[in-house]
Amino acid sequence: MTAPAGGPGSWSENILKYFLRNNQISTEDGAEIIWYHAANHKAQMNEAVRSTAHMIEADVFLPSDGSEHGQPIMAHPPETSSDNTLQEWLTEVMKTNKGIKLDFKSLAAVEPSMMLLEEVKRHLKCPVWINADILPGPNGSSKVVDAKPFIDIVTSFFPDVTFSLGWTTGWHREKVIEGYTWTMVKEMEYICSGLTQPITFPVRAALVRQSCSQLLWLLKKSNRYSLTIWTGKYDNYSVEDLLYIRDCFDKNQVFYDILEPQNHEFKQAIGIKVNL
Repeated sequence: MTAPAGGPGSWSENILKYFLRNNQISTEDGAEIIWYHAANHKAQMNEAVRSTAHMIEADVFLPSDGSEHGQPIMAHPPETSSDNTLQEWLTEVMKTNKGIKLDFKSLAAVEPSMMLLEEVKRHLKCPVWINADILPGPNGSSKVVDAKPFIDIVTSFFPDVTFSLGWTTGWHREKVIEGYTWTMVKEMEYICSGLTQPITFPVRAALVRQSCSQLLWLLKKSNRYSLTIWTGKYDNYSVEDLLYIRDCFDKNQVFYDILEPQNHEFKQAIGIKVNL
């Protein structure tokens, strides 16, 4: 395993610039970034570490029943147990030069997780993204993470880390889903306008095509902003939708953390080689 590249500022460095500098991608195109999603349990984490992925995404949860001695673990509710703690996860991922994205579904896990990250900061020389859904979005029913304390806690430890700030969303095949409204994007911009670090907005692929005007408006508000396209397992969207999104936005402003088989078909359609 090669030693992690990077240096001061790598945590907040644009991931395209970071992976281009380390010769892992060929151009500043967000579609070149390969994601490994939900690397929570040790088996998935180990697979992610060995994979060709540039960015490893995982979910952090703090058990309320006193298990794991109050340590954050790697699990996505409704799952509330894991064979992996955040500390163990960081120990393994630090041996690579992959970027990380930590997803928080509750405020309780944030501060203990930031304390663990602070302990390994000297050794973690890759881009770090910290994610939470802070606003209700299209058909969103799950609870949002309270924006102000979330942002305040993270920035008190790491003032320049990249934020990934999203909306809760829902998907129902039989319903007409309207997409991200002007109210939603303006509320997000209001929260983010006072921040200084890079921010990516995770948006659901099936909801983006009908929201291009709103999301273009949002991205134009700052050169620190980008989108990360993600997909639900049962969402109804097509590769044509992804190609439409690609035509709407600058290539260096959009990342694609999408599931198979659409990911492979999309990369093939735009001429990006896929390593299986």
